[in-house]
Amino acid sequence: MARPTSWKALGQTSTADLKRLADEQLTRFVREELYPFSRHYRRVFDEAGVDPRKFGGVADLARLPFTTKQDLLRAQTTPENRYDFVLRPSPELIKQHWPFARKLALVLGGAGAREALRYRYTPNFLTFTTGRSSEPVGFAYTPHDLDVLSEAIARMFDVVQVTSPDERIVNLFPFAPHLAFWAVTLGGFKTGRLVVPSGGGKVMGTDGSLRLFERLNPTAIVGTPGFTYHLLRRGNELGTSFQNVRTVVLGAEKTPPGLKDKMLECLRAGGAGKVRIVGTYGFTEARMAWAECPTDDNSSSGYHVHPDLGVFEVVDPKTGAVLPEGETGELVYSTISGHGTCVIRYRTGDMCIGGIQWGVCPHCGRTLPRIASELRRVSETHALNLTKIKGTLVDLSAMGQTLAEMREVEEWQVVLSKRNDDPFEVDQLEVRVAPRKDADRSKIAELISTRLHTATEVAPNKVTLLELDELLKLLGMETAMKEQRYVDRRPK
Repeated sequence: MARPTSWKALGQTSTADLKRLADEQLTRFVREELYPFSRHYRRVFDEAGVDPRKFGGVADLARLPFTTKQDLLRAQTTPENRYDFVLRPSPELIKQHWPFARKLALVLGGAGAREALRYRYTPNFLTFTTGRSSEPVGFAYTPHDLDVLSEAIARMFDVVQVTSPDERIVNLFPFAPHLAFWAVTLGGFKTGRLVVPSGGGKVMGTDGSLRLFERLNPTAIVGTPGFTYHLLRRGNELGTSFQNVRTVVLGAEKTPPGLKDKMLECLRAGGAGKVRIVGTYGFTEARMAWAECPTDDNSSSGYHVHPDLGVFEVVDPKTGAVLPEGETGELVYSTISGHGTCVIRYRTGDMCIGGIQWGVCPHCGRTLPRIASELRRVSETHALNLTKIKGTLVDLSAMGQTLAEMREVEEWQVVLSKRNDDPFEVDQLEVRVAPRKDADRSKIAELISTRLHTATEVAPNKVTLLELDELLKLLGMETAMKEQRYVDRRPK
């Protein structure tokens, strides 16, 4: 097949050709990059009895075991295995594994070819995982990887229609060695769009970020749902103008429809006209992110992914079996374009309700596959002993979505503890809320209990009403990298 020559062409390529492209890219990556230069995956292939020379594409991934967070953590906490996931070529490995034409080009290319090799394989940047394991895991990028990330985010800007030459984008993600902040920054560099970072609440503070709004008059805002809503609400209190805002791009957490409605209310109060609010999906291990198409009613439309840069499978979370197109299961990711720290068959822990859809997107007309927008963390379903009779499975993400969507609730936090702080006692579920100013405080506790029981079949033991400022401090809205929505005080 003729390979697409541009992002625009890729978006008009047939499903059959996109799948062939992914097969070709993955096969080349496994044979010439991953197996030769990754100590971890060389062991994985050898132990699974998979010959990389006979590896033929996406379908063959099922012959390999999964990669997990525990694999990455073990490697990075053991000195002799620290670089096992990093592609590290050597003259001997290149001679052994590269095809003749590629070796010849390296020899004939002289100093320029050697510099290109250094550019592609020498790490010069790191990001880290956050909040999902006991210790952050570092992911190395080479200059080539930063180019790939820049291209992926430039595509994301195009999907969310932040493409006008006059775009002024405020990046509300915290200054940190985490994917989100750097992705937006590099997207600005790649596209030539003005991106101004505020560092979020922890750096400039909410009021400082709003003073930046007054000076910049942004057309687009990028940030986490919780902090973005907090900033818009505070902007209304201070009389900040949002009249030029056309797009809000949200990442790091899911955004319930009701929370989008609250944001729109704030934006309109600040003078904004029609605003697109779109979600993104990304994770450190992929070293990129994907975006939804904007829709007229701001409903979620599915995240467009790039078959030339990475491959997704959807698997049964219990059996590991690969599921057919459109079926609900856990997302598993394989890079096919990276160097530095690379993973294949990485279990994301994200359940995708509706799986992956191929075909023409009804919103933008692109033929790129889409991950269904409803994602749930496998780890967000907790077993709680709310009675001494039996345990109860509670989906905290569903609980959080219900609270975020409630018109009567301004901010919220869920706290898990043990009765009387006794480790042998039953679990206690407390919901802390700051009611909106027009909410009926005498009825809100009962309303919250009823809504949560309907959504999760579990009612809280206690609903605590707090003033907004007090709850914002407990959330760490301006002190933590990420607001503390769920607090587990139970003894470990």
